[in-house]
Amino acid sequence: MGSIGEKIEVDFIISTGDNFYDDGLRGVKDPAFHQSFSDIYTAPSLQKQWGNVEAQLSPMLRKMDTRWLCLRSFILIAGPQMVEIFFVDATPFVSNYFIDPKDHVYDWKGISPRLHYINNLLLEFESGLRESTAKWKIVVGQHTIKSAGHHGNTHELAIHLLPILQAYHVDLYISNTDRYYYLIFSIQFLTSGGGSKAWRGDVNNRWNPQKMKFYYDGQGFMSVEMTETDVDIKFYDVFGYAIYKWSTSKLISSAM
Repeated sequence: MGSIGEKIEVDFIISTGDNFYDDGLRGVKDPAFHQSFSDIYTAPSLQKQWGNVEAQLSPMLRKMDTRWLCLRSFILIAGPQMVEIFFVDATPFVSNYFIDPKDHVYDWKGISPRLHYINNLLLEFESGLRESTAKWKIVVGQHTIKSAGHHGNTHELAIHLLPILQAYHVDLYISNTDRYYYLIFSIQFLTSGGGSKAWRGDVNNRWNPQKMKFYYDGQGFMSVEMTETDVDIKFYDVFGYAIYKWSTSKLISSAM
């Protein structure tokens, strides 16, 4: 990551969630923050702002490492009218976290009552998209909407979030949860979840190859380079080799 970040002169880095295995941080003094973040991403090119889409929310963490920016949902404007990135707190949509948490313990402070929280989130999210004049609109959420990996599609997001993405012509939905890399066409769904656990080998082969263009269940990361007219995406393996590339373009509309 450090080598590629230097090569493309990265402006900022996005973590799509699952930042600290297996159960997050126990508190702001948990050594996992340094062991899994500060002491890992030490390359000079990675000393940039990190946007996170999960709930390690304490402002104390940012005092410990100023790169850390984690809010439940927020909008990042990257270039005037060029691109807006909408970070969405997708986890509360998943019913199983509430119905069948298994041996996990979740902190839902600020979420309950859940349906009220989700309704408000959707209203604010749709309002932000409606008001956006950006050429490119990107949404980031931890959970996949469509997935060929172990967890499969997230039906709650397909019901509640996907129609909004379609209505406001969102270009990319970037997510995590499954530990794979794949690119699915329609809205472009990009999942980059191979930063740690990988090599599970249980891909769902029923996906139409005309829709799923790329799948890799190893470790690695993804880069996104954007201009007003072009987006170039590369998927890298753990050694920094580009194993898949994808691009798209938009015409600039001229005023009459």
